[in-house]
Amino acid sequence: MIKINNSTIELIRGDITEMETDAIVNAANEHLAHGGGVAGAIVRKGGSVIQKESNDWVREKGIVKTGSAAITSGGNLKAGYVIHAVGPIMGSGDEDNKLKSATASALQLAEKHALKSVAFPAISTGIFGYPVERCAKVMLESAIEHAKNNALPEKIIFCLWDKHAFEIFQNTLENIAKSDS
Repeated sequence: MIKINNSTIELIRGDITEMETDAIVNAANEHLAHGGGVAGAIVRKGGSVIQKESNDWVREKGIVKTGSAAITSGGNLKAGYVIHAVGPIMGSGDEDNKLKSATASALQLAEKHALKSVAFPAISTGIFGYPVERCAKVMLESAIEHAKNNALPEKIIFCLWDKHAFEIFQNTLENIAKSDS
């Protein structure tokens, strides 16, 4: 865990659908279709209302472009909201900037909705094929940059499902903290 201004950034190993934060972040696709991975788990646990609200969003506003985010209720989840951040597909070009933008967009939505806590997965590291090592660096640096310049959210959590991803994020956060001191 590190503290930046009013915010803390911390790592947790566990199931993001069990987080008791104001919002959790879904690693989404542009159509907000919740098939497998994190998105599928969120809808299975949170209920079909999340998919319905996602469909309504896309119908009313169009697809959510890579690097952007949308927000829906959390349905039956402990979290009140789901922020759907669309990360890059590996090989699509400019992936690091797209992931940085997706992370920043999710944090900006949290701030816009006055959310004090948000939990992220490792966006794009599943079926989208983005390397976990690069993901950790890009997402953590983006979260730190946001915390330096914004009051909310006060708590930014990275909730990693597996031990390998958790260890990579932990080592990356330690290295970033050392280089900032």
